[in-house]
Amino acid sequence: MNWQDQVILVTGGTGSFGKKFVEIVQREFQPKKLIVFSRDELKQHEMRVAGFDQPNLRYFIGDVRDRERLRRALHGVDIVVHAAALKQVPACEYNPMEAIKTNILGSSNVIEAALDAGVKRVLALSTDKAVNPVNLYGATKLAAEKLFVQSNAYAAGTATRFSCTRYGNVVGSRGSVVPLFLQQRQTGRLTITDPRMTRFWLSLEQGVRFVIRCIEQMEGGEVFVPKLPSTKVTDLAKAIAPDAQVEIIGIRPGERLHEVLVNEDEARHTVELDDMFVIQPAEALWFGYAWQDRGRPLPEGFRYASNTNSEWLTVEQIREMVQSL
Repeated sequence: MNWQDQVILVTGGTGSFGKKFVEIVQREFQPKKLIVFSRDELKQHEMRVAGFDQPNLRYFIGDVRDRERLRRALHGVDIVVHAAALKQVPACEYNPMEAIKTNILGSSNVIEAALDAGVKRVLALSTDKAVNPVNLYGATKLAAEKLFVQSNAYAAGTATRFSCTRYGNVVGSRGSVVPLFLQQRQTGRLTITDPRMTRFWLSLEQGVRFVIRCIEQMEGGEVFVPKLPSTKVTDLAKAIAPDAQVEIIGIRPGERLHEVLVNEDEARHTVELDDMFVIQPAEALWFGYAWQDRGRPLPEGFRYASNTNSEWLTVEQIREMVQSL
């Protein structure tokens, strides 16, 4: 793929992922045009004055809840990265309809507008919380995943293809516990919900580079899952504030001890590559099965979970990851 010929739009473009995506794509690929689509004029202004003001950059105010605005924004666009979401678990639990409007209906609007505009590739960002969800955020992202995978059925005979990436906690993103720990470090007291807790971890840059690779390789219908290291929340606390007092406050509503990126049922139609898993569509109605011969089938009962992972970050490795924050 020649990125210099592409017009790219990223929804949620002023968020943690969106800013890092714009930074890396601008620096390394210089696309024909890169459109930041988001609903907050102040964040767009702050992004522009922070140096994101190149001639090929466009700032488009809009909300994924507004299908007509999306149709206008996607005119002439080749690639869409759908990163807009409500993702704070407690906020989604307390405001369920708002989470549904943005994460499910907003995803549906992106799909409809992309089909109408003839966008070639649409990649949605999902989360480990979409697997066997126990909170509303995870449930909305699972529904969004299903929408993106199944919408390839509507794309038959057209150039439009839909796929998803699904990965774990991003160090330092707005939904991460890292900014909270950094803030609490100043008080000498850290709060942990449960000391047994484990999570998959990756940096913002790793997430962006994985998304770029998936855009280049997607056939339509896949869910791409990177192989990631796990970390214990207690090790994260030690890395950030080794001398702080730790208080156990109990698990929050909608929170769970461990995360899963591929469950046993999905494993039956998943192939393993050296650095990722590719979950193929459960039904071969259209495409997405080109990966069958590129990877290895998984053993019966396979489950990719943060607590049974073979790769773990040490306290020192965690410290290096959070140092820049």
